[in-house]
Amino acid sequence: MSPAPPSLTISLIMTAPPASAHDQQVILGLMQMACSDRPDANLDKAAAAIREAARQGAQIICLQELFGSRYFCQREDVERFALAEPIPGPTTERLRQLAAAHQVVLIVPVFEKRAEGIFHNTAVVIDADGTLLGQYRKMHIPDDPLYYEKFYFTPGDLGFRTFHTRYARIGVLICWDQWFPEGARLTALSGAQILFYPSAIGDHPDDGAEEHQAQREAWQIMQRSHAIANGLYVAAVNRVGREGALNFWGTSFVSDPFGRILKQASNDNEETLIIPCALDRLNATRQYWPFFRDRRIDAYADLTRRFLDS
Repeated sequence: MSPAPPSLTISLIMTAPPASAHDQQVILGLMQMACSDRPDANLDKAAAAIREAARQGAQIICLQELFGSRYFCQREDVERFALAEPIPGPTTERLRQLAAAHQVVLIVPVFEKRAEGIFHNTAVVIDADGTLLGQYRKMHIPDDPLYYEKFYFTPGDLGFRTFHTRYARIGVLICWDQWFPEGARLTALSGAQILFYPSAIGDHPDDGAEEHQAQREAWQIMQRSHAIANGLYVAAVNRVGREGALNFWGTSFVSDPFGRILKQASNDNEETLIIPCALDRLNATRQYWPFFRDRRIDAYADLTRRFLDS
């Protein structure tokens, strides 16, 4: 494979590329928050952060997974189902008004109550005029120590989707989805220019410092690889702070299509990242690295099998 020509490499390496007559630029806002056990206070904090991000020029703003509460999946507790709400519901209705008032696109993770006994880990996409464009329901549901999500969430049934917002075509996956290249690829194939991963991931107390570091690096490398393999921007939004036994490691970031980190938050502070992304450069990237063209779709049927027995 030939490397990208020097002119393309130089143009893509800039951390905050300036707008020009040839660039279609969109500005992202990532909300890295610490959460309390008061949903009303978390929503107020998120609304204030959205207003500030809009003031700084953000056009597409993403909140972290289950931002309305502390991460309750550390134990199985039927009382936690009371945190769920319908869509549309109080959270989406308030943020719809905020989106319209500030002309911003919002990605709003919600603990969704779909029906009695059916709950989802969901992200709602609200367009810049306040329209509910749709929702993505988390497809891959983990069940690990301190991440007992299978107790709470029904697996998603809406597939992998792209939402055509005012400012860009965006895809949304959620946390554990990060580790599955199939989800990123299918979302990219549906037209996404930017792939958002709202997350709630942190350090397990039984692991040592070396293991913590290795896990954080693997988490970031995996998502950067999705950006490279699919020729798009990837934005990961994680919570921060200590909740119960978990220490959430923050480190929210945006990767360009070469896997380079444009901007990254700290691992222990609440922050709002404002990151410009030049969407027109995706076309050049995909032309010089034509992974979609060279896929052998005739040879991938076995991907639908659980395992290839010898």
